[in-house]
Amino acid sequence: MSAPTGSGSWADSYHGRLRALAGARQLLFIGARCVVRDAAGRVLLIQRSDNQQWSLPAGAMELGESIADCAVRELFEETGVRATAVTPFAIHSGPAYSGVNMFGDDNQVFATVFRVDEWTGPVHRQTDETLDAEFFALDQLPKALSRSVRESLEDLATYEATGHFTVK
Repeated sequence: MSAPTGSGSWADSYHGRLRALAGARQLLFIGARCVVRDAAGRVLLIQRSDNQQWSLPAGAMELGESIADCAVRELFEETGVRATAVTPFAIHSGPAYSGVNMFGDDNQVFATVFRVDEWTGPVHRQTDETLDAEFFALDQLPKALSRSVRESLEDLATYEATGHFTVK
């Protein structure tokens, strides 16, 4: 995995440039999502600045990077946490992951979900993309929760109990 670096604007990103060319057409949105736990087993969630929902750190893959590098970069950009080891445990794709987002963009998401096995650094509670970041116990997750959080945590539990990699 390469070292995470800062990102430019959405308009300058691969997906931003592709969206500008494609207009309203549905696009594949390729990205990564991260599950980070602390020593107490609590999960790190971010409160997104665009919709105020709590979600797992995640984002879009850029040209020239691997999906694992994407996960590492997005985690760093959104939390300041540096992942040093990650394990993929699920892929979320298909028609069930299609829809129009809050910006009016029609996407079918193809997300690889990673468990962050080792990480360093303090959590930055606010970044350019987040209003807050905090560790939550699984039985005390916030109410304004992105739908992908519970599904990702369930898939991780399955992976850890059975070794089964989930593909949806």
